[in-house]
Amino acid sequence: MTALRLLLADDDPRLVHIVAMYLGMEGFEVVTALDGEQALRHVMSETFDAVILDVMMPGADGISVCRAMRQQPHTRRTPVLIFTALSSVADAERARLAGATHMITKPFSLPGLGAVLHASVGRRELAAT
Repeated sequence: MTALRLLLADDDPRLVHIVAMYLGMEGFEVVTALDGEQALRHVMSETFDAVILDVMMPGADGISVCRAMRQQPHTRRTPVLIFTALSSVADAERARLAGATHMITKPFSLPGLGAVLHASVGRRELAAT
């Protein structure tokens, strides 16, 4: 069985390191990006089972990257989880309108993130069958 591949994009290198280590232990192969433009390059040239994007990143923000992914046939159905320190209804609506699958408010629990990822990828696999 091959590991599920995911992209983790956040401009906080410490957070990226901790989350990538945890998700690696959960069985994911994790590719990381520290800004939105790097994340966009990855999603346009590689295949991922899920993508986690921080909203506020230099270059392109996570909402813009998500919106761009939804315009491409090969990323249109990829689950996208949005990380954010913002938690208003308007922020959640922006993420939803961009095509995000789920919004995770910081701070968050690593086991909770793992559960959301497994559920999101599981729904995608069921839809593909």
